[in-house]
Amino acid sequence: MFAQIARGTLEQGLMYAIMVLGVYLTFRILDYADLSVDGSFTLGAATTTSLIVGGTDPWLATGLAFIAGTLAGLFTGILHTKFKITPLLSGILTMTALYSVNLRVMGRANISLLGSETIFSKFSRLPFMNQYGALVLSLITVVCLGGIIYFFLQTELGLALRATGDNELMIRSLGVNTDLMKILGLSISNGLVAFAGSYVAQKLQFADASMGIGMIIAGLASVIIGEVLIGTSSIGRTIVAVICGGIIYRVIIAVVLQLGLEATDLKLITAFIVITALVSPNIRKTIASWSQGVRGKEGQ
Repeated sequence: MFAQIARGTLEQGLMYAIMVLGVYLTFRILDYADLSVDGSFTLGAATTTSLIVGGTDPWLATGLAFIAGTLAGLFTGILHTKFKITPLLSGILTMTALYSVNLRVMGRANISLLGSETIFSKFSRLPFMNQYGALVLSLITVVCLGGIIYFFLQTELGLALRATGDNELMIRSLGVNTDLMKILGLSISNGLVAFAGSYVAQKLQFADASMGIGMIIAGLASVIIGEVLIGTSSIGRTIVAVICGGIIYRVIIAVVLQLGLEATDLKLITAFIVITALVSPNIRKTIASWSQGVRGKEGQ
């Protein structure tokens, strides 16, 4: 029983880690608070489930979910850069619009994939993958995506993207089109979020119009938890921290549920986790300065 719960939690953690990588790109790299994540996560799930039910190959449906997410990010980026709408409001507008778009894509409030072929059912038919197919596929996907993001951020284009988030005025003075960088970052980010939504929907075997609510908070919590526990001394270490943060967050949720709390309390728990993660660095600094003061007095 414990092994099944642990495996299921790790599977979900790895799938949500894909979403956390997308949140990291906007939140840390671009310094952009993108609230369209809630809508693009559901968009990925809605696109994949609708296509699979319609007879499309699951692998193709998953790839198209990524493309759908990039289009959502493109829309957010255009609202912000071309129409000068603030980052917060542009994300809210996209998220609001996507709720109706997702209902249109699905044709109803939810879609079931019971009895349908998914990427996990296909992968599980490979040798030795009967029980651990979903876990292995999710792990391979996260490692590959983490590696791609790491190498991308070392390229000239990736450095321009990082510089846009660090100092937009400076990099613009060097001739870089910062509007294009923002649109690119938002597109990749939302594509990854939708990709995660596709994985989660296929694992849970259903998509629901409200399944993306609170994803941005979960993503931010995961990023902050990973950074606090593992550190951000380099891009590679930060990417590892972000992935681990997504897994740790799901582990915390699973433990809390096993302790007897209701599923309806998850949003409250998430808010508490985020507050704790945000406050902990300040608490550690206060404790460190207090201990140094005590040592100084003892030395006198």
